[in-house]
This record gives sequence, structure tokens and C-alpha cells, in this order.
Amino acid sequence: MTQLINLAYLVAAILFIMGLKGLSSPKTAVRGNMLGALGMLIAIVATLVDKQVLSFGWIIAGMVVGGGIGAYIARTVKMTAMPEMVALLNGFGGGASVLVALSQFIITPSSGRPLVWMVALTLSALIGSVTLTGSVVAWAKLQGYGEAAMKLPGQGLIRTVLGVVVLALGVVFVWQGSGWVLAGLVVVSLALGILLVIAIGGADMPVVIALLNSYSGLAAAATGFVLLNNGLIISGSLVGASGIILSQIMCKAMNRSLGSVLFGGAMVSDEQKASIPGKEFYEGKVKSCGAEEVAMLLEDAQKVVIAPGYGLAVAQAQYVTQELATVLEKRGVDVKFAIHPVAGRMPGHMNVLLAEAKVPYEKLVEMDNINPEFAQTDVTLVLGANDVTNPAARDDPSSPIHGMPILEVDKSRTVIIIKRSLSPGFAGIPNRLFINDNSLMFFGDAKAVLQDLIRAISEL
Repeated sequence: MTQLINLAYLVAAILFIMGLKGLSSPKTAVRGNMLGALGMLIAIVATLVDKQVLSFGWIIAGMVVGGGIGAYIARTVKMTAMPEMVALLNGFGGGASVLVALSQFIITPSSGRPLVWMVALTLSALIGSVTLTGSVVAWAKLQGYGEAAMKLPGQGLIRTVLGVVVLALGVVFVWQGSGWVLAGLVVVSLALGILLVIAIGGADMPVVIALLNSYSGLAAAATGFVLLNNGLIISGSLVGASGIILSQIMCKAMNRSLGSVLFGGAMVSDEQKASIPGKEFYEGKVKSCGAEEVAMLLEDAQKVVIAPGYGLAVAQAQYVTQELATVLEKRGVDVKFAIHPVAGRMPGHMNVLLAEAKVPYEKLVEMDNINPEFAQTDVTLVLGANDVTNPAARDDPSSPIHGMPILEVDKSRTVIIIKRSLSPGFAGIPNRLFINDNSLMFFGDAKAVLQDLIRAISEL
């Protein structure tokens, strides 16, 4: 029986790896997700068969209730709210690890707690607690509650002290095995999770979500050692490793180090903010336009690129964006979508939104592949993207975002920026794209503007 169980875990692990591979591309993401779900089903069945379960009643009830809640959320959550849901799911994973660690400590006699087991339980409780509260704070920031980096008096020192206390409590718990010390470890870790994320600004949320996802995987892997469950160890390790890799990819796309995200607070320092120009930066330099003017530009265009950003998500304009693309393609226009890795509020946010609107996968082009094409693009429509299209990141060494890879939309023959106002992006700095000679501003809600634009094109 043991050999069959381990074989089942091996099959599940292979499916997890194939699922992660599938998730690396929008074209294979659905299949990858299904393979991962199948692997998890096999792992769950193997675990239930492997362990001596006194009663399946509570387990079945939990699966029915939890599965029902999950199905309801999956069907009702808006794609624009996907980052918030991902943040909460990361937190649930961390919370589950904490509960398992506490329950295993309670039911395991002191004679059955070897050193390695105690270390694993400590890590499960610590990382799970940090993940739980950190994810809740991330969810709150994504919901708009305290989106900016919150600076508490001496918060750096407080974080350091809490980190030292957590490590000390962990060592004492492993040494003594006291339940009170474990409880203290959990409480302090919960506080540490809050302070780690509350100091991070909204611009860094893609990195934070990826990192919290990694934390939840590491907590699960540690819990696997506590339960002596190979399936949980493997799956948790895969999630932890992939989350770390994704965090590094996000940091590279923002020209930020992981340390500066975790401990640096806002993307732009107070000293840099003092030298940032205000509204006078745009005075007399911005050229606005209307639907009829843009429609005529698009009618004469042969190649159009659409660069979506968070403004598209806020306006829930993914469907009308695809409708516009379809209208243009029927007129013989080559339309593509330029995808920046950190556009939106979580990794792959734009891919998720556009996939919901049935945008063909081959139309979604990553930043490195689309940038060489902008010089041959007649019109680029920028839908709410700000910092990821700012030429200052490439051309201005004094800019706070200098060095951050951007969508080089400014190299297009004409750039139409659809935006509610001239307000800055998450970095809080003016966008030089708005005042370029080949740029036109089309002010308004992205969804309403695109609807007007479709009507104007149909009347030509």
C-alpha cells in the first residue's frame, strides 16, 4: 500500500510540474490549470487512503462546504478583482498551515516530537502566520484601503525587533517544546506579517502577491514534513520555488531589488518626491483629441497596437477593447496587444482580463517581443497604462524609475493615451509620454471612450 501511495504522489508531482509548465503561456494556461487540479485530486485521494481516518463525515462536509464556496467565488468574482482574490487565497493557505501545525502539536505526545519535526512545525507556524496577515493587508491595499506605503514611527526598528523575537521564540520552542512559546511565536509572526506588507506601496503589489504565493508554498512544504506527507512536501516546494522565481521576474520588470520592495516602502523616496514637478509639467504641452479624430487615424492605419494597463481593469473595458480590435481587423488592420509584465495589480493581470474577453492568445505579445515592432506601428492605443510606458525610465537618468523596462510606445507614429486625467501612476511621477509631439490625450473612462470610438469608426 505504501508503494502505491508514493506512486500516486509521484504522479501528482508530475502533473503539478506539467501544470506549472502550462501556466507559463496564455495559450496553454487552461490545460495547465486542469492538470494541476487533477494532480491535487490524486494527492488528496492518496492522503485519505494512506492515513487512518476515524470519520470521513467531517472531511466530506468540509470538502462540500469549501468546494461550494470556491465554486461560487470562481463564478462570481470579477476579473478586475482577481488580484484581491489571489491575495486572500494565499492567506488561506498560510492560515491552513498554522492550524495544522497547532493541531499536530496538540495531538502529538512529547516523545513523538523529534528535532527535525519540531523545526518543521516551527517553520510552518512562522511562515504561515506571516503569510496570513501579510495577505490580508495586501488584500486591503488592493481594495483601496491604505494603498500607499504606510510609515510608522521607527517601523524599521520595530520590524527588526519582531524578527529577532520570532527567531528567538522559534529556537526556544524547538529546545523546550512549550505550547505557550508556540502561541507567542504565532502571535508575533502575525504582527510581523502586518508590518512587512503595510510598509509596501501599491506600485509593488505584483511583487508582493508573487512573494506571498511563495510563502504559502513554503509553509505548505514545512507542513508536509510535520505530517510526513510526500505530496504536500512536493507541491509546497514547487509553489515556493515558482513564487520566488516569479518575484524576481517582477522585480526585474520594475528595475527593483527584492530587498528594496520588502524594506524600501514606496517606489519613490520623500527626497525624490520633493524634486518631482507638479501639474506645471504639462501646461501648454498636452494635445487632446476626440473620437472622430482618432477614428480617422485608425481608418488610415495598417498596424495598431493596444497597450492595456490598470485603467482598463478599473473601467472593466476588456470586452469593448476586444470589440474595437475586431472592428479594426474587419477593416484589414493588423491589431496586437502589448503586455508589460507588471501592468495591473498582479502578475499576468492583463493576460487574465483579455483572456476573459476572448482575445486570441496569439494577439498577446510580451514586452520584449513587441518593443521592436513599435517603430513600424501606425497607431498605439494606451489604455490606462502609465509608468510602464513612461519614456523617462529609458531616457532620464535622474528619474526615480530610470532603468525600468517599458513598453516603447513612444516610438509609434501616433500614440493615443486614453486616461481619465493627467494624474500620475503608482510611482507618482509625470509621464513624459503625455507631452511627446506624436502623442494625443483622449480624456475619459476607458470603456466609455472606446464605445464612442467604435461608433465613430462605424460612421466613417
